[in-house]
Amino acid sequence: MKRRIVVAGGAGFVGRQLVRKLLDRHLVCVVDALKFGNRFGESESTNIVLEKVDIRDWRSVSDVMERFRPEVIINLAAIHFIPECERDPVHAEEVNVLGTMNLVRACPAGARFVFASSGAVYHPDSAPHDEAISAVEPADVYGMTKLHAEHYVRYFAKQRGLQGAIVRLFNVVGPGETSPHILPEIVHQLKAGKTRIRLGNVWPQRDYIHVEDAAEGFRRVALYGDIPAGETKLVNLGTGKQYSVSMILDELRSLTALPIEVEHDASRARAVDRPFLQASIARIQADFGWSPRQNITTALADLWRNPDFAPSLVEQLRNR
Repeated sequence: MKRRIVVAGGAGFVGRQLVRKLLDRHLVCVVDALKFGNRFGESESTNIVLEKVDIRDWRSVSDVMERFRPEVIINLAAIHFIPECERDPVHAEEVNVLGTMNLVRACPAGARFVFASSGAVYHPDSAPHDEAISAVEPADVYGMTKLHAEHYVRYFAKQRGLQGAIVRLFNVVGPGETSPHILPEIVHQLKAGKTRIRLGNVWPQRDYIHVEDAAEGFRRVALYGDIPAGETKLVNLGTGKQYSVSMILDELRSLTALPIEVEHDASRARAVDRPFLQASIARIQADFGWSPRQNITTALADLWRNPDFAPSLVEQLRNR
């Protein structure tokens, strides 16, 4: 069944891949501030309703919703690079919380609202993280904004009879990155011919999910599964496995055959860095029939073969 779907943040890292998965069978409106530009191909752009909108602007958001009348809204729009959130917490709060509130308030009655939250809402020292039993205690501004926004999604879903879905996304990897996370940092330095690379912390362990798997997870939560009106389902979206940066470097040594060495750079180390982040994914498998299809080796190989970084990210990495 063809549906009318709004993807906020649809021009971003995960958003582009998700929109591509939806275009063939659905009517898609991308709502995006275009901070990283319009990176859709010409043939894709002709099949997308593209609205350049800052989701903090209630009037613009409500106008798009009234004109497009979506049946499904997927909110991927966020300030999600943790150092950026720490530098400007007010901006992060405005985009991640106020922006989400604007979108969910503007939803047509009966619509499904899918919110991209984060594994960063969990207590930093417990893993694997289970939606039902793991402690929720963010360790940084980003995690706090996501948890704050979750509360509004639940509140307005109940108040307005929406089908709510909160998807706690873990670390995404693959072609198309927009922010200077550690894996784009590593690949950029290696592609520049450096085998002695400068990094911050290499001990934290993360659950890395391929961008294609992440996009497919959001597609399934948006289109499948039963969510009663007024209720909100909560699921993790990851792989159920975690890797340290040191382990990632071992994978890259095998993949590239390069003699990679690491030089610790204190300026690149995060002041706030959790030791573990690993998803329990049984709930999304049971409720929405999704499971990861790619592993870390495939994700790194795809990233190495075709980084496809946003131009602004390439410029940031050059200047670091």
